[in-house]
Amino acid sequence: MRRGRKILAWVLGILVLLIVAIVLFIAFFDWNRLKPTINEKVSEAIGRPFAINGDLSAQWSREPGEGGLVGLIPWPHFTARDITVANPDWAKDKHFATLDSIQFRLSPFPLIAHRIVVPEIRLGQPHVALQRQKNGDNTWTFKLPESTGPSDWQLELNAIAFDKGHIDLTDAMTQIAMGIDVTPLGKGIPFDQIMAEQEKDARAQAKKITGASAKALAKSDADENDRKDETKKKQVYYFAWDAKGTYKKSTVAAKARTGGVLALRDAGRPFPVQADARFGDTHIAFVGTLTDPLNMGALDVRLWFSGTSMSHLYDLTGVTLPDTPPFATEGHLKANLKKGASVYTYENFTGRVGGSDLGGSLVFDTHGQRPSLTGTLKSNRLLFSDLAPLVGGGSNEEKAERGDVTRQPPDKVLPVEPFKTDRWDAMDADVRFTGVKIVHGERLPIDNLSTHLIMKDAVLTLDPLKFGVAGGTVGSNIRLDGSKTPMKGGFNLGARHLKLKELFPTFEPMQTSFGELNGDASLTAVGNSPAALLGSSNGEVKLLINDGAISSSLLELAGLNVGSYAVNKLFGDEVVKINCMAADLVTTNGVMESKLFAFDTEKALINVNGDIDFRSEKLNLDIVPHTKGFRIFSLRSPLYVHGTMKNPSVGVHAGPLILRGGGAVALAVFAAPIAALAPLAVPESGKADATQCKPLLDDLRKNPPKAPPAGKSRG
Repeated sequence: MRRGRKILAWVLGILVLLIVAIVLFIAFFDWNRLKPTINEKVSEAIGRPFAINGDLSAQWSREPGEGGLVGLIPWPHFTARDITVANPDWAKDKHFATLDSIQFRLSPFPLIAHRIVVPEIRLGQPHVALQRQKNGDNTWTFKLPESTGPSDWQLELNAIAFDKGHIDLTDAMTQIAMGIDVTPLGKGIPFDQIMAEQEKDARAQAKKITGASAKALAKSDADENDRKDETKKKQVYYFAWDAKGTYKKSTVAAKARTGGVLALRDAGRPFPVQADARFGDTHIAFVGTLTDPLNMGALDVRLWFSGTSMSHLYDLTGVTLPDTPPFATEGHLKANLKKGASVYTYENFTGRVGGSDLGGSLVFDTHGQRPSLTGTLKSNRLLFSDLAPLVGGGSNEEKAERGDVTRQPPDKVLPVEPFKTDRWDAMDADVRFTGVKIVHGERLPIDNLSTHLIMKDAVLTLDPLKFGVAGGTVGSNIRLDGSKTPMKGGFNLGARHLKLKELFPTFEPMQTSFGELNGDASLTAVGNSPAALLGSSNGEVKLLINDGAISSSLLELAGLNVGSYAVNKLFGDEVVKINCMAADLVTTNGVMESKLFAFDTEKALINVNGDIDFRSEKLNLDIVPHTKGFRIFSLRSPLYVHGTMKNPSVGVHAGPLILRGGGAVALAVFAAPIAALAPLAVPESGKADATQCKPLLDDLRKNPPKAPPAGKSRG
């Protein structure tokens, strides 16, 4: 027994000595001796030079919160200082990543089961340099050794923390140059607080740009859905991101907040994201979740857009949108993100464009040869002036504000700003738009608008494009082929049953009229701007007005000052009844000539002859009256209208009549920008009496308007 006790004592003593020896060895071991081995092994694993340049040390302490035998065993706490990971030789930055320090502690007992358990790793001042060349080579793709099978060891990392980090991103493919600071928030911020803050800021920005109130921009059902979403309500944001730089030569400033770093590894758990960014003069903000962020799985966010023109979103989104007045929208964006096959749905959004409201749903699909945009849009209150930028209209100040560099010449009326046809081939589109009520004032009583826009292979069609005007309709179809240089266009328009008393609602003599305006036009043209299209147009315009009235005050009300001058010279300021007005106009290479343009009034038959040259915007018109019998009222001498559309010159012929020019009414119908594309023609109802109009009306019925092929003049 005594011998057995001695053996046991020796064994225990040896074990104690071994433990003490191991503890003393670990405590006083110079861990820097392992740096060459560690550097070599890690470099081989990542395919890049890796180095711990500073001190490598370990400390031992008990793990707080652990009990029993585990609580008695100290855990190693490792610290490595001055760590670098090299970049490829072609990169402008020598290092892919640098860190002041790495600290982590290791649970010893799981090592027995080949499990490496790290409760937390702390990174000191991490700095990462990301770069991609035009050929696609990048610094963040590592050449890892081929796997020979699953590893016997498993890594469990429960938390990553750092005080502040910085990322430099230079991407030649997307033309991004950005510096990004990443800072822990210290305390997590819940989704509800983030949403409320972003909503307030985004609507304040929208109001600043469009002048619309927060109430006008609110989307109550989207607000309610977000607030009821239990998944989103549980999201917490832990990191703040602050980015500054350039994107395609536009300045970028963005602030964002995201969830914890380790949440990135859970592909099935939505990752919270929030961002507020300004790209040039465009503001974009969103709050929501990104599922499987490492592989860009699915996006579900509340989205706000605002800026000076929707066309500026092209560089950022790749979506071809028209020039518009300042705009702001908010809605719900869902996206299934797959490389080359992503689908984005911007649903139930509302907003403002200039002084008009706008809402609807759009789907942007990147499948196929080119992306496609489909959806429906609706405006309950559309200001007609907000449509001007679509055709290059507006003042030079307004054009400069939305970033258009083509200034309108001071002596020109027709817009010279070119269409951005180079963007038309970037995507296809199929969108329906309805303007329920159009606000324009008394001069142009347009009630509503609807159109079906299709863009396919850089060919834009509006078929149909319908306006409700003065109790009647103006229907048209327009085709613009942007795949050709210069662009080719075709225009067919028809006006039916426009009530004269509604066309001039404040002109008292017209309120007893039952007259209507009817007509058709067919034109082809080539050119990349409205001015160029009209300057090359070929086709016919036919027009009929019956049972109306006219006076200089009426034309002044309509803003047709030249016509007012002409009528005043012919009739004074009397109200004169029109039995019939008929026009047959032909346009050849941008010059519109009058085959016949006649007014049959109670006092005279008036002929208008001459031409309007849309290329130079010059007027060469003569108005010749033929008095009906002998009257005390004496018509003045024939009139002429010369000069340009911008600065017309009206006068009285002093010499013999030269019947070679057009007329005030021709100017009234065709001088206004773009309205020249939609004059009116063949009557469906009318009550012409036995005047000189009747032969013309018979001719109009027998010969509907036809247009030659685009770019070809008449023989």
